[in-house]
Amino acid sequence: MTNGNGANPEAAPPPQLNVLAQYTKDLSFENPNAPQSLAPQGQAPQINIQINVGANNISESEYEVTLTIEGKAESGSQVMFSFELVYGGVFRLVNIPRENLSPMLLIECPRLLFPFAREIVANSVRDGGFPPLMLDPVDFVGLYRQNMERQAAAEGTQIRSS
Repeated sequence: MTNGNGANPEAAPPPQLNVLAQYTKDLSFENPNAPQSLAPQGQAPQINIQINVGANNISESEYEVTLTIEGKAESGSQVMFSFELVYGGVFRLVNIPRENLSPMLLIECPRLLFPFAREIVANSVRDGGFPPLMLDPVDFVGLYRQNMERQAAAEGTQIRSS
């Protein structure tokens, strides 16, 4: 049997995604108002989290993917804690069709990194004197779509302004 272009589908090597390394690239935790910030608070703090994903080609089939998680907890106008984590991984992607490369790098790779980054954030917040911050699961498909829409809108603006 052929795949439509005369080639035997069994002859095509299967796609591969390998994790070669994972690491903390940057970690910062601040508790600027300690020890006052550790006292019981009358209300739950307002917590804001931002997550970004980046990917860089480092060789023909290897890519560095970084997951950046920034967060801040505030009670009123007082910062209780803030953190920034850049967690990276090196991935080897082989036999991935060109049109699937970007989704693999910006959806699947961060999905593999996230549980480890989540644990680092939880431990850092706990070690800072607060209850561990357990981040909710991230919809990397939705994040990817938002970024694609933002890029398309920016390109549309550039074309119109030329």
